[in-house]
Amino acid sequence: VWISETMLQQTQVKTMTPYYLRWLEKFPTVEKLALASEDEVLGIWAGLGYYSRARRLHQAARLIMEEHCGLLPRTSAELQKEIPGIGRYTAGAIASIVYREASPVVDGNVIRLLSRLRGYGGNPKSSASEGRWVWSRTVRFHPFILPPLVFYRELAEELMNASDPANHNQAMMELGSLVCTPKQPKCTECPVQQACRAHAEVDEGFFNI
Repeated sequence: VWISETMLQQTQVKTMTPYYLRWLEKFPTVEKLALASEDEVLGIWAGLGYYSRARRLHQAARLIMEEHCGLLPRTSAELQKEIPGIGRYTAGAIASIVYREASPVVDGNVIRLLSRLRGYGGNPKSSASEGRWVWSRTVRFHPFILPPLVFYRELAEELMNASDPANHNQAMMELGSLVCTPKQPKCTECPVQQACRAHAEVDEGFFNI
């Protein structure tokens, strides 16, 4: 999970896959990666671009061997604090999928899904949207001090299925990617359409997806 999520940063899955398989063949364990030279690491990475990612993985592998007995920390908070190159998204993926911690993974697909579920009609990435959220056409604007992304993370935590966080996170990402698409979402195929404010308001002509 750690390697794949790092490789997927700014890289498409179909582009990343052969590099991922080649990497695992060369470095099947954290120890193998830690013992490799930088030239070996960059050689396996060659062609994937953004070489700082490979250097961070190499640096992190050495730290994991030296300070964590070859094992990644078990919580999202510890991963972000102690392992270089691991941010909130990757930490959430590792913690939920590997260690079953109820830690949400929030990417662009999940943000879009949550926006529509709650009936928010603005651009969640726009600075002009900060602090203003439209919950539905019948509810007035409600101010939030938190910036947009923090709000979505908290909403994702609220909706998290703590008994199965790995499948929950992967399902949210796939639902956003395959069904709740940016254009022409497949609302009739969506398993949560009955709870979706955007879907209800589109039917009534008050919301434009």
